[in-house]
Amino acid sequence: MRELTQTEAIDLVGRFEAGQELPESMRSDVRMLGSLLGQVLRESGSPGLYDDVERLRTATIHAYTDESPEAFERAARVADSFTVQRADEVARAFTCYFHLVNLAEEHQRVRILRERDGRPEKENATDSVAAAFVRLAAEVGDETALERLQGLRFHPVFTAHPTEARRRAISSTIRRLAALLVEHNTSLRGGADERRARRRMLEEIDTLWRTAPLRAEKPSPTDEVRAVMAVFDETLYTAIPHVYRRVDDALQGIAAGQRSPVVKPFVRVGSWVGGDRDGNPFVTASVTRKAAAIASEHVLIGLERTAERIGRTLTLDAVTTPPSAALTDLWQRMASADEEAAAEIAKRSPAEPHRRILLLVARRIAATRARNADQAYRDPEELLAELRIVQDSLVAGAAPRHAYGGLQQLIWQVETFGFHLTELEVRQHSNVHARVLAELDAGTSSELSTEVLDVFRAVAFVQKRFGPRAAGRYIVSFTRSAEDLANVYRLAEYAAGQGGKAPVLDVVPLFETFADLQAAPRILAEVVAHPAVAARLAQTGRRMEVMLGYSDSSKDVGPVAANLALYEAQAAISAWAREEGIELTLFHGRGGALGRGGGPANSAILAQPPHSVDGRFKLTEQGEVIFARYGDPAIAMRHIDQVAAATLLASSPTIERRNSEAAERYAAVAATMDAASRERFFSLVKAPGFAPWFATVTPMEEVGLLALGSRPARRGLSVESLEDLRAIPWVFAWTQARINLAGWFGLGTALEAVGDEELLRGAYRDWPLLHTMIDNVAMSLAKADARIARKYLDLGDRADLADLVMDEMALTRSWVIRVTDGEGVLSNRPILQRAVKMRSPYVDALSLLQLRALRALRAAPAGAESPDPEQQRLLLLSVSGVAAGLQNTG
Repeated sequence: MRELTQTEAIDLVGRFEAGQELPESMRSDVRMLGSLLGQVLRESGSPGLYDDVERLRTATIHAYTDESPEAFERAARVADSFTVQRADEVARAFTCYFHLVNLAEEHQRVRILRERDGRPEKENATDSVAAAFVRLAAEVGDETALERLQGLRFHPVFTAHPTEARRRAISSTIRRLAALLVEHNTSLRGGADERRARRRMLEEIDTLWRTAPLRAEKPSPTDEVRAVMAVFDETLYTAIPHVYRRVDDALQGIAAGQRSPVVKPFVRVGSWVGGDRDGNPFVTASVTRKAAAIASEHVLIGLERTAERIGRTLTLDAVTTPPSAALTDLWQRMASADEEAAAEIAKRSPAEPHRRILLLVARRIAATRARNADQAYRDPEELLAELRIVQDSLVAGAAPRHAYGGLQQLIWQVETFGFHLTELEVRQHSNVHARVLAELDAGTSSELSTEVLDVFRAVAFVQKRFGPRAAGRYIVSFTRSAEDLANVYRLAEYAAGQGGKAPVLDVVPLFETFADLQAAPRILAEVVAHPAVAARLAQTGRRMEVMLGYSDSSKDVGPVAANLALYEAQAAISAWAREEGIELTLFHGRGGALGRGGGPANSAILAQPPHSVDGRFKLTEQGEVIFARYGDPAIAMRHIDQVAAATLLASSPTIERRNSEAAERYAAVAATMDAASRERFFSLVKAPGFAPWFATVTPMEEVGLLALGSRPARRGLSVESLEDLRAIPWVFAWTQARINLAGWFGLGTALEAVGDEELLRGAYRDWPLLHTMIDNVAMSLAKADARIARKYLDLGDRADLADLVMDEMALTRSWVIRVTDGEGVLSNRPILQRAVKMRSPYVDALSLLQLRALRALRAAPAGAESPDPEQQRLLLLSVSGVAAGLQNTG
């Protein structure tokens, strides 16, 4: 096949870009940012780099649009023609491009959200808490709907395995670029401000290009804690109370801000960062203490600044807004405890009683942070009591707008975050507990048993210093009996010793494997009968959490059978809880990737079994998902609003009836799909030699070399079976190979086994579980590429396994298109399809560079002391770039 002329290449790229049907504002942003990156590459000091990037870009666009084998092979030859050093630079250039495209896409989402700005005609029926409340009230009445709203709970739990593939330095550059893009787009065209913003963007893109994209070493658990704190500082601290405010404004209308809000704080933020030690030896008791201290420091700084800011603006005169007797008493108590500061404040604010109190409140919060026992607050409840005295005084003084304005925001922040910010959760494997108890019962001790007992002492310390909400949940991985939970209480007593006080613990069972999910109701029946658990249930009003793991079950039996098993487990556990009079919260251990339970959370919530949500939704937020969902204030507010709306609406009679009837009507379809998909999945993963073949045809081993997170990627020294491998690299490796097998394998065979196209179309329309599953698979397939997948599979010497994967991919793609009645995958979701198509040829370029590096590493002579460092670096650069392009790690 002949080379394209320069004119043909320019025309090809232009037609591809024009065919993306992007909104004009986004097209303009992408074009400008791409142009600035091109200028940076031309100025980079590497002769010919820009031309080589353009050569590969044109070749992969041609291959993507032409779809001929010749065009694809030509693109592969271009990737192979570079020296390793040049390939390194090209990979970095494409990775920079993805960071800029992701930025433009995020900017477009924010633009749309601001244009919509909560207007009812722009909202879907389930799209916001306010809209969901109106729909729920129409079904159950205003009083019941209000009761459910006030009992609503959304509880995201941030985890650090792994954090996102990009470095924090790169994330910081992107955040600065985001601010400059806003400045550029709001400046006068051709004016000085626009020129300044453009110059600054060039500077930041140059920084992005010159910053090493790979971490030199893995982050420590403390580094991971600080990374999550950045999300709190930049978005969550203000975004969460703003969500409450928006809901209250919508529900109260013109009365909002003049009377007490109807919305109670419904978000609680949890964290495993610094608490999850299952398989991570670097998370020690000392780390857990530090994690709690760092989080408390951040929230107390925020509360102090907020109280001081409100105090400085609360310049209401005592004549126009007379203080209540309770406020006067409070001032006298506070002034006697901090005489010098009170005298100075009174001098500057002689007739502004409410202002004086808030300024002293800010000082007391600072004293709490500094651990000044004389002035520190005992707990958040003491602070709330003082703030409510101020609020009541303002209401009594005929100033309700000040009572329910900024002061209400501060009250919401204290109610949501306390003095701890995140509710730190500990997780450990049940086998570790059993081993340590065996040692202690035998009167022996080891480094492991000392560390495990120190964890309980650390939790007790955190609770004493920051309050019981700061750290009280203890998750037991691989729970298989009531004894696994009882062991935690026994260890807590051991740690407390004679006369000591054990921490207050809510021990949470985690059911992960397919077998454990099926056995969950039986195990739970044993659990609640155990004296230690029964005593704790009595203390909490029979409230209980149960965690479900999505990752290991999917790796056990494949994504189709795992999804069906998770639904059945939730239905069975919920029915059991209702019979036992237990207020159940199901904790969903979902990953960011589709193979680990990822995908849109709000649609997944509305597909849950009856009574499995009941106004409470808790899930893990992992990897790049944390920054994608919570990195920008507008997007964070929208995400929280959407998930909370679905949580509120999931227990409506129509949703529960729809899901129940669909599950019953399509039970036979589910049984057929379950059996067929599992058999197909087992034919692959249980084939002799599968595990080493998988390690050969994907960059699985190399993924472990990326400095993503502190947690090791595998449980042993080598991978001889799937049990040796954690779910995250299992998903990540298939994603990098552009196969995405963990997200779809077995669905085609399952749908083929049912066979009735009309029945399946009806099921897709009426059965939310299948609808969500097929939509997620469609996304997974859209990000896969059959031609590149075949290149990876050819790295192994098992044509039988390679053909099995490719045949199932083709079958699944065919059935998804037929069931969704479209012309291609995602044709029923055009915005998502557009986003994937815009990225695909650029991801292809990085995949081809990764393939050449992987081939070189696999071709190294047996017995070589170490892999070629240049090829290894190229591979790791491409891994980071593909992750940015696909917006998925694990």
